[in-house]
Amino acid sequence: MAFLSRIEEILLLTIWKLKDEAYGIVIRRQVEKDTGISWLSEAIYAPLSRLKDKGYVESLKADKSTEKGGRPRIYYRLTPSGLDRLISVQKINSTLWFGVPDLKKEHCK
Repeated sequence: MAFLSRIEEILLLTIWKLKDEAYGIVIRRQVEKDTGISWLSEAIYAPLSRLKDKGYVESLKADKSTEKGGRPRIYYRLTPSGLDRLISVQKINSTLWFGVPDLKKEHCK
């Protein structure tokens, strides 16, 4: 099994969280909210493209632009393979962290 990069994992989870509202700027804002890190748009689109190439997400162009003269939004959603991969990542993470105490509490002793 090939592992996902951390940003690919974050993006899959973000798309799952956003459901039908998962498009570029909203994805980036949610990633920033969840990670506490500012992200450039370019940092989001390259891994989204890789996830699409791997068959984990699909993109759908909106019927029309939301702004006069603007480009239509590109929405992303998980494919069944993407959901399976996300479930696998969750299981791996749970197994890796099982039995590890709260590190913040341990560090502050």
